[in-house]
Amino acid sequence: MTSMKFFPPHGLYAITPQYYPDAQRLLADCAAALQGGARLLQFRDKSADRDWRLEVARRLNGLCRDQQVPLIINDDFELARQIGAAGVHLGREDASISQVAAALGPDSLIGVSCYDRLDRAQSATEQGASYLAFGSMFPSATKPHAVRCSLQTLTAAKAFGLPLVAIGGITAENGGSLIEAGADYLAVVGAVFDVPDVRGAAQQLAALWEDGNGRATPETRTAGYEYQQ
Repeated sequence: MTSMKFFPPHGLYAITPQYYPDAQRLLADCAAALQGGARLLQFRDKSADRDWRLEVARRLNGLCRDQQVPLIINDDFELARQIGAAGVHLGREDASISQVAAALGPDSLIGVSCYDRLDRAQSATEQGASYLAFGSMFPSATKPHAVRCSLQTLTAAKAFGLPLVAIGGITAENGGSLIEAGADYLAVVGAVFDVPDVRGAAQQLAALWEDGNGRATPETRTAGYEYQQ
C-alpha cells in the first residue's frame, strides 16, 4: 500500500471526465495535465467494465508515481487497494471513512465531499478525513444539478484545519476568488480536459498560485508528497 509521507501544500487537482473506453486518450491527457502542473489527480470513471478500470488505474498510478503526484480513486476503495493508489474520494452514498481507512491503512488519503454543509465537514474531520471538498462553487457542466456552495461557507470551513478543495465550474478566470476565500486546491474537470491543449490549460490554472493568489501555510500544511513502497 502506498504511504502518504508528505502532502502537497496547494495546487491544481485534476479530475478525469468519462473517457471509457478510450484508455490511450485518458493516459495521454492525464500525462499532459501532470506536465502542466497538476498536484493531485483523481480517476473518476462510472463505467461497469471492471477489467478496464483496473488496467487504466494501474497505468495511471504508474504515471503518478513517476511524477510524485498522489492518485486518488473516486468512490472505489477496493480498486484503490488493488493498485496501491494514494487514496480515495468519498461522496454522500459511499463507504465510511473508517471502512476505507481499515482497508487502505492509516497513511491513505481520504477526501470527502461536503457539498455546502459545514456539519458534514465537521463530522468528516472528526472521523479522520484528509481533506474536505466543497461545491459546486459555480455552475458546472459535469454536474449541472449539483447544489451550489457559497464563498462564505468555504471560508468558514477553514476552521476545521484540513486542506480545502473547491470544485464545480472552476476556470483560470474565476479560480483566484476561491483561493482568496480559502481553497487550498482547485478541483477541475472541464477546464483542463475539455480543451485542445490540456497541458496549457493545466499550466494556466497552476499559475494562479504562482501569481501570488495562493496562501502557503507551512504551520498547518506539510511540504510535498512522496510515494513509498
